[in-house]
Amino acid sequence: MAGAAVSPEAAGWRRAPFTGAGLTYDCFEKGEGPGIVMIPEVPGLTPDVLGYAEHLVGEGFTVVIASPFGTPGRPESVLYALGVISRLCVSKEFRAFAANAERPITQYLRAVAVDLAARTPGRGVGVIGMCFTGGFGLATAVDDVVKAPVLSQPSVPLPLTAKLRRDPGLSRRELDVVKERTRTDGLCVLGLRFSKDAMSPADRFSTLRAELGDAFEVIELDSEPGNAEGYGRSAHSVLTREIQENPPNSAFRARARTVEFFRERLSPTT
Repeated sequence: MAGAAVSPEAAGWRRAPFTGAGLTYDCFEKGEGPGIVMIPEVPGLTPDVLGYAEHLVGEGFTVVIASPFGTPGRPESVLYALGVISRLCVSKEFRAFAANAERPITQYLRAVAVDLAARTPGRGVGVIGMCFTGGFGLATAVDDVVKAPVLSQPSVPLPLTAKLRRDPGLSRRELDVVKERTRTDGLCVLGLRFSKDAMSPADRFSTLRAELGDAFEVIELDSEPGNAEGYGRSAHSVLTREIQENPPNSAFRARARTVEFFRERLSPTT
């Protein structure tokens, strides 16, 4: 059952439209310190997603949440999620079924990242996408202000065929730029998924491992039947719905690793 709605503005988030690459969406900002651009998972900026963003703010980051779909603060429900995903699947900004694709939304997110990097401390910004938006963080790393891309359960292109399951979620041109940055700029990428998550296929991570080598750090949580932590067969959202704090589970530890990853890559040099 869905919980209560949570207004981001009531929780102290500053809301303002941002225009980049010919697109305009609302963005929500809060915090101080190095910058992180966050893109919500489907169906949007739910209370769970906002809770993760608050966690990052509490860890000392300036967080900007881009809100390109859904109703900010609205709790998740099956009907709500289905309505959002049906719109995203036909949206030219997201190109949900396209292989080897450059997506207009990632050009927009690069503009958000450049803006945030210009007014926050540190060596650049982090970008984190989740679920439908999971792979978008990698495509933003075409821009050298993005120093810490995180892909949590990347699901686009939707894995309906073997070719789409293997697709890394960005174009060959973009991937070549990212690969070059791993060689010349020390770029590293963090990826997270559950081992049995069909929506974020293992083949996609295999492709990224083959392309990026040791620059791709993988956290894969065991969701095999009978796993020790009791994750269900539908376990998907590593950084939100599956977190257990007491006692801490592997999703909790994965969330802690994302904070370490951001600090390692973004903290100002001394």
